Amino acid sequence: QVQLVESGGGLVQPGGSLSLSCVASEASGTIISIYSMGWYRQAPGKQRDLVASITSDGVTTYKDSVKGRFTISRDNAKNTVYLQMNSLKPEDTAVYYCISGQVITRGTWGLKRNDYWGQGTQVTVSS
Repeated sequence: QVQLVESGGGLVQPGGSLSLSCVASEASGTIISIYSMGWYRQAPGKQRDLVASITSDGVTTYKDSVKGRFTISRDNAKNTVYLQMNSLKPEDTAVYYCISGQVITRGTWGLKRNDYWGQGTQVTVSS
């Protein structure tokens, strides 16, 4: 089972910055490739929305409201995705979830392809 471990959430004042990271690992086998990695967020009472994503060849997608403020990047060798968040606003407050899409793993089960989610990390923007 692939596990995604997120880090970097916390409390920040409006206008401040935070950096999130998420590492994908497979304890019982090997991760062969991860097509897309990204971040969703969910505020209380709202649906979970895509914030940003990046493919293995570097194609990025951003939610309109974060364009110009957030930057997504990844290190394919480390199976890690990053989200640099600048000029944070109170409306950015949410639980941020990491996702890895079309992860191909190899183990005693042979080859498997699946999507995986992290547990979420809280980001609070407040004065």
